[in-house]
Amino acid sequence: MSLRDELLGFFMAGVEAASAPAVLAGLLPTGTPQGRTLVLGCGKAAAAMAEVAAKILPGDIEGCVVTRIGHGPRAPTGGIEVIEASHPVPDAASREAGRRIRELAASARAGDRVIFLVSGGGSALLCDPLPGLSLEEKAGITGHLVHSGAPIAEINLVRRHLSGVKGGRLAAAAGAAVADMHSFLLSDVAGDDPAAIASGPTIPASFEPEAALAILRRTGWPVDPRLENLIRSGECGPVPVHPVHLVANGLTALDAVTAAATKAGWNVVMVDPQLEGDAAETGRAHAVLAMDYAARPGRHLLLSGGELTVRVRAEDGAGGPNLEYLAGLMAALPPAAPVAALAGDSDGIDGSADNAGGYFDAATRAASDQCEAALAQNRTYALFRQTGGLIFTGPTRTNVNDIRMVAVGELP
Repeated sequence: MSLRDELLGFFMAGVEAASAPAVLAGLLPTGTPQGRTLVLGCGKAAAAMAEVAAKILPGDIEGCVVTRIGHGPRAPTGGIEVIEASHPVPDAASREAGRRIRELAASARAGDRVIFLVSGGGSALLCDPLPGLSLEEKAGITGHLVHSGAPIAEINLVRRHLSGVKGGRLAAAAGAAVADMHSFLLSDVAGDDPAAIASGPTIPASFEPEAALAILRRTGWPVDPRLENLIRSGECGPVPVHPVHLVANGLTALDAVTAAATKAGWNVVMVDPQLEGDAAETGRAHAVLAMDYAARPGRHLLLSGGELTVRVRAEDGAGGPNLEYLAGLMAALPPAAPVAALAGDSDGIDGSADNAGGYFDAATRAASDQCEAALAQNRTYALFRQTGGLIFTGPTRTNVNDIRMVAVGELP
């Protein structure tokens, strides 16, 4: 087996461990409610979670979930409708999903059971702009914040101040009359704050209009009096208290990678399971760490997770945070360093391209000046296409952030 295939096998073991069939089935309620079961959800794992719910939950089931285009159902979802929409910038299907799911939530009555299935990506996919805010304006704000390199927590804070379903508003729409309500969350955020996952459609969050306005102004989005008044007026009403279940997170995947790699004879070093920050600069920092381990006997696998960010410098560039991380790593390594690496997003999509991530080893490593040129123009996709280092998995229908592996030492 090649080193590339071995590392990709570890990556896929992590993905499988965090998949809906692996983590959700044993947590769903088993008793039959007096009324119907209403299943509502959003995110890149929403269709896979809906398949599990349709198979496991008893009684009369109906509902709707929204997922990313291409991440739709591969098995029956029964009475649970699945809408596919755009990500990371919302589109008309996102708005229709927001309207449909909010209306279904509002239809819940005493005796009904309401199940919320929430995963990363739901912030863009479930879009219900406040009255007075057009879809185009909200999409423009989202796109601007993504390209600015703002942390995902800041992007989601702004989103929930512009939404009729985020920050607990979706659960609030179902109302206090529903006593049998559950949220099942698959986390893609550092720290696993339920209010931050998909901007917390079922979780009450603090109302922070000044912070939202400050983020917009700092990143250069024009804030006119109308937008300012909208943001200040969007406070959420009471959110029903209900059980919230965290079904999987980045550590779920990283633990599975660790187990598989340890069994294969690697010394696994957990660098940080919840990294945040600039992707290329993190890669450069990991090059220093890799060279430290290169001086030690044996073979080592430096493992990290979390979500890194890319500052868009060229609008015509292509390449997500995992490719930028790998390019930064390659740029900082000495030419003969005994280092190979694979980094990918657990959802199978690195940024907005069609690849999950990338790989390099001694035979496919790009020169430092090539890496720096690619980073300067956000053209890491072209760089890895040239080296043959792109990794394609297709949509995995889970989302627990990135899995980064740096192999160091006695390599094949």
